[in-house]
This record gives sequence, C-alpha cells and structure tokens, in this order.
Amino acid sequence: MGDLAIRASRVVTPEGERACSLVIRDGVIVEVSDRAPSGIAEVIVPDDQVVLPGLVDSHVHVNEPGRTEWEGFATATAAAAAGGVTTIVDMPLNSIPATVDVAALEVKRKAAADQLSVDVAFWGGAVSGNAGELAALHDAGVVGFKCFLLPSGVDEFPPVDPAALALAMRTIAAFDGLLIAHAEDDAVIDAAPAPHGRHYADFVTSRPPQAEVRAIESLLAETRRTGCRTHVVHLSSAETLPLIRAAKDEGLPVTAETCPHYLTLRAEDVPDGATEFKCCPPIRDDANRDALWTGLLDGTIDCIVSDHSPCTPAAKRLDTGDFGEAWGGIASVQVGLPVVWTEAARRGIGLDRVAQWMAAAPAALTGLDGRGSIAVGSRADLCVFAPDKTFVVDPVKLRHRNPITPYTGATLRGIVEQTWLAGLPIDDGVQRGRLVAAR
Repeated sequence: MGDLAIRASRVVTPEGERACSLVIRDGVIVEVSDRAPSGIAEVIVPDDQVVLPGLVDSHVHVNEPGRTEWEGFATATAAAAAGGVTTIVDMPLNSIPATVDVAALEVKRKAAADQLSVDVAFWGGAVSGNAGELAALHDAGVVGFKCFLLPSGVDEFPPVDPAALALAMRTIAAFDGLLIAHAEDDAVIDAAPAPHGRHYADFVTSRPPQAEVRAIESLLAETRRTGCRTHVVHLSSAETLPLIRAAKDEGLPVTAETCPHYLTLRAEDVPDGATEFKCCPPIRDDANRDALWTGLLDGTIDCIVSDHSPCTPAAKRLDTGDFGEAWGGIASVQVGLPVVWTEAARRGIGLDRVAQWMAAAPAALTGLDGRGSIAVGSRADLCVFAPDKTFVVDPVKLRHRNPITPYTGATLRGIVEQTWLAGLPIDDGVQRGRLVAAR
C-alpha cells in the first residue's frame, strides 16, 4: 500500500481541532503536517466535514455464538463501521459459551473470524469459581474482566458474591489487570417493587438509584483493599458521582463510563409499553441527565460507550409492552456518535471533548495502544463526520441484526460520511477487520 495523504480543514487531534494533512503509510499515521505533501496520492475532505479518530466502543454485546439470532459479528461490526466506530470490545456474556476461560475465548475468536468490518477485542468474565482461569485469559489477550454484582440475566454468567469478588480482585491485581463491574446491589433491588406492566415509571422504581450507590460503595471498598484497577460500567445514577469523585481524589485506580441513552433520553418522555427504552440500570430523569453531563465535564466520568445490547423482538416483548418481562438493553453502536453530538452541541460542548470521551478514553481504558487519537504513530482509523447535517433515524437503515431502537423518528445532528480502518475506507460488505488483543 503506497503512501496516502488526507487533507482537511478540520481535524480533531489531541491538541485540538486544526487544519492539516495526515500522511498514512502501511495503515499508520506517519506525519501530521500543516503543509500539503507532494508526490503522493491525496484525499481532500470537504470543508463541512471533520476528521475524527475512529471511535473505540468498549462495551458491545455481540452474542455470537449461542445467541446469534440476537446479534452476530457480521451485523454488529457493520453497524459499528456505519457509525464511525473502528474498534469494538465484545462483552463476555450473552454468548454461549460465556468467555470465562481460554477455551471459550477461542470459540469466540473462531466464530468472529472472517466476519469483521472493524477490529474486535474481547473482555473476559469474572464469575464465581473461575478465579483460576483469569491469569490465563489475561495472557491470551483479553482487555480485562467483567463481573456482575447481581444476577446478569443469563444462567451461564453468574454473579460474584462478596468472597468471589474479593478473590477475583486480588487475582487480577496481581497481574495489574482491570476489573469492570455491573454495579447494582441485589438486596436493594429485591427490596424494591418488582418490575411489571406497561408504565415506565414502575420499572424505574424497581431499580432505584440506591442500588447503584450501595454496589459502588462495596466495589470501592474492595478496590481500596486490593489495589485492583476498577471500572464502573454504564453508570446511570448521578447519586454515585460523589463516591467516584472522592475515590479518584483519594488516588484509587477507579474509572467510570456512561452511555448515550443516559445522556440524551429522559424517563419523563418514555411512552407506556415502549420496551425499546428498557435497559438496566434504567434511564432516569432530566435532572439526573444534567448531572451526568456535569460528571463528564469535570472528569468524574471518563468515557461514553454504547452498551450495545440488542435482542429479538420476541425477547423485547414488543407485543405486550411489559417492562417486567422484556429484555433490558439498547442497541446504539451505529447511532451513538450523532446521538451524543446532538446533545453535546446543544450544550455548547465541542467535538474535541466528544472524541476524547468516545475514542481516546475507551482506547486507554482497554490498553489498545495506537487507537483513539490522530497522532504520529497512531493507526489511521478515522471517522469523517459532517457535524451540521441532520437525519431522521429510520430503523430500516440500521445494520444491527434486529433494528429495534428508542431513537426511531428522532432528528439527529451529525452524519458519518465515511469510516477508515488502517488507512483504507470501509466499503459496504468489505470485511477487513481483525481480532486484536491487549498487550
């Protein structure tokens, strides 16, 4: 592959937005220059478009093998590419087998091979009884270990009790690995009213903010005892932010993520029976949404990832609209960037901050070096984005397997015009993605 230059009037780099040329050689950025290079092929990006680093989505449930009818690698990565995402990290549950040992990881890798539009890395799982498998999974290249502090919703991925959590965190800390946790407290949820019926407010009541607060308190106590690097996934409740801020100020190795739906949707707006809005923990009210944005801006929350968790229409119970029976999960890997940008722009937040939250921070979290930023030595994974264009979300145009979305009919700002993987544009049906591992 010969050298190539991409020239644009707006390129988001770690130093900010600038006009520049990116010289690409063998899929890597070798020069970021103010001058147009000579003697090599050049692509000129229109002035109404911005070159962003390819997004890194570190929270994607692909489900293949075992529940491929919910989502598979071909459809999930095609949706990612359409959304400007160049690397996804697959969660260890919802597939069968769950990724709780090296043998299961190899099954997952074989299932994914030759189906990928973008690059794919993997999380391992930490469940009761598999502490002896964690070091081998780490050596095999998983980026870290997911655990649940309450039932996960699938029998093959059981939660960790306090003793199993402590053992897992001691084990992971010994090789400086990363634990990520679904942090809701089972006892708090058991004491709340059971989810039932078509009213979204009743579902929110079944998973109160205190469930997240109590679980994060327990998680941070174990982080303090073990020194294990700890990450809180899909943070929903703003009541947890003082805990995470205090832990960071104390110097604990703690990070947190939130998701597009928590930053843009409001519990007050969810119609009765609209189970496409169901996720766990739930979308909360407008004041909570505002506080999450504050947590992003002050650094308490580190990154924004999709928690892309699709399922079949039957599992979503679109027929009955019963929030108690429906599978909880929102599929947004394709529309995450415009969803977030629509709200960020409304709040006066720039694309440089969005790129930090959706590309650089998830890449750093997962240890996937050379991704998530536009700089010399980085992979030429790029997203060409038209930030001022708008579109209406049409499920027919979504690439994930079951195009169910709470954003149907929403007018969003920002269109992904093209996605580049290792210096080449991703065309429909072209599967050049690779399996990647943490170093």
